[in-house]
Order: sequence, then structure tokens, then C-alpha cells
Amino acid sequence: MTVSGAKLITCIVQRGKADKVVDAAMAAGAEGATISYGRGTGVRQKLGLRGYLIKPEKEIILIVTKPDQTKAVLDAVVKSARLEEKGQGFVFLHEIETAIGFLE
Repeated sequence: MTVSGAKLITCIVQRGKADKVVDAAMAAGAEGATISYGRGTGVRQKLGLRGYLIKPEKEIILIVTKPDQTKAVLDAVVKSARLEEKGQGFVFLHEIETAIGFLE
């Protein structure tokens, strides 16, 4: 199936938090997610001593949503990852012109 106007939600969280975020996203209507691992740099150094409380190992979550799912899934991701709190991670959206491979 081809979907026009899809969005890619990219969420970066502390290591060990991704499963909870993905569960919340799927409960909100996401059809799946991809989790990969990375290492962050920059923010820890800028925070000084407080920065050492933030582990550099990260989990990167990619979720493709249909246009009508995006808000609910994004809200669930933000809430479950506690992204309003400093140091918990961040999320951003990408526009996708066309996505192929969604299952109905």
C-alpha cells in the first residue's frame, strides 16, 4: 500500500526506555516501530557536573504514521518518554512524500 503525506516520528531516549515508548505509540495507533542504538554527545558536556547523570547511550525510535495517526502517536510518545522534562530525550517529525509497504 502506498501512503501520501505520511510522517516519520524520530524519538531519541535514554537506553532502556524505548520499549515503553513503542508500546505507548502502538496503543495510540502506530503500526510498528524500529529501534536502533546510538551514542549522544554535546549536551552532557554543556551541562557540566549535571551532565554526567545523562548516559551517552541512546535508543533511537523511528515510527512512520499515516496523516490521521500522527498527532495521537506523537502525543503518546511525548507522554510516555516524559519529554517535557529536561534530559529525557527529544522527538521531531519529518515529512514523507510517499511511503510504500504499509499493511492494511
